[in-house]
Amino acid sequence: MRIAHVITRLIVGGAQENTVATVEDHIQQDGDDVALITGPPLGPEGSLIPRAEQSGCELIVMPELARSIHPLREVKAYRQLKKKLREYQPDIVHTHSSKAGILARRAAFELRLPCVHTIHGAAFHYGQSSLAYHLYRQAERTAEPWCDHIISVADAMSQQYLAAGIGKPEKYTTIYSGFDVEPFLDSSPRVQLRQEWGVAEDEILVGKIGRLFPLKGHEAILDIAPHVVRVCPKVRFVFIGDGILREQYEAEIREAGLEKHFLLTGLVPPSEIPRLMQGLDVVVHTSQWEGLARVLPQGLVSGKPVVSYDIDGAREVVRDHQTGFLVERDDRTRLKQAIIELAHNPSLRARFGEKGRELCVRMFDRRRMTEQIREVYCRVLADRGLPAVSGSRR
Repeated sequence: MRIAHVITRLIVGGAQENTVATVEDHIQQDGDDVALITGPPLGPEGSLIPRAEQSGCELIVMPELARSIHPLREVKAYRQLKKKLREYQPDIVHTHSSKAGILARRAAFELRLPCVHTIHGAAFHYGQSSLAYHLYRQAERTAEPWCDHIISVADAMSQQYLAAGIGKPEKYTTIYSGFDVEPFLDSSPRVQLRQEWGVAEDEILVGKIGRLFPLKGHEAILDIAPHVVRVCPKVRFVFIGDGILREQYEAEIREAGLEKHFLLTGLVPPSEIPRLMQGLDVVVHTSQWEGLARVLPQGLVSGKPVVSYDIDGAREVVRDHQTGFLVERDDRTRLKQAIIELAHNPSLRARFGEKGRELCVRMFDRRRMTEQIREVYCRVLADRGLPAVSGSRR
């Protein structure tokens, strides 16, 4: 099969890791020809370009696909996308993210190419201005007829789009964002890692993994930290990731006198996340919006209990009082209580972690994800009366 993926940028992030993993499996497991078209990975979050280059795909970086919106640049980006797709002549186009997803869906539609779009997180969401919310919702309504099928990384994403009048239920398939689960099952790095961090075995590490960026929710943890450490002096918070708000957060930690209770790792490659996860005792997720953050199943596969805001697809893996605690968005009183309860109760942490691992190991296995994606491709091609070509056309 000849497949073209299009995504706005390849920063270190869940949607991007999902896309690159899918590309790798297309090539390595199925012998496909794959083109990956992306904009530049601008910003401090890190880049997946090197990993994509090693995958064996035809990597095309288009400066016009920069994330920021500029009307003249969008016209140029659309023309370039259409030109690249016409030249590549894929059997199917798979689009990701808002900007690239809209432009590439239109280009595929104009070229009469079969097209699948993945919703990694809703384009219109909590935290946007009213104008941006309505513009993105209308853009998604307009773009929906331009693709054959929509993949959602959580049932919640499909429900949100359907509630907004975007498509019909039969056009949606939920495929959870898979990853290599085996590294997350290995607990052996824990002792050495905590020694590297200068953390005693009886200290409780509460970890937040994600970009230091607006709407990611680190400010909630900074707000509750003084109360938590007064009640549980052994608690230390770990921020894994980097971003534009790092200096601000470091200043706030110093002002609160909490330097001994916070550890900021800075940017780490995705390959390091399984190891770092083993150093933690509790995973906390306070993003204001997110399709279904990969850190949730990654934490659960690692055997860690999770405290998460009850947003989007979180409840599909964080079963309240079974694999962790679900907290209403911005309910910082309940957030404090949940962290303190887990910090004081090692048997509860172990029980939640074990149940979470049982739930998520198969559900988020990477190979299962790519097999399900391929099944969607085959259905789309069959519906168009086209053959589902096996392997490469080279």
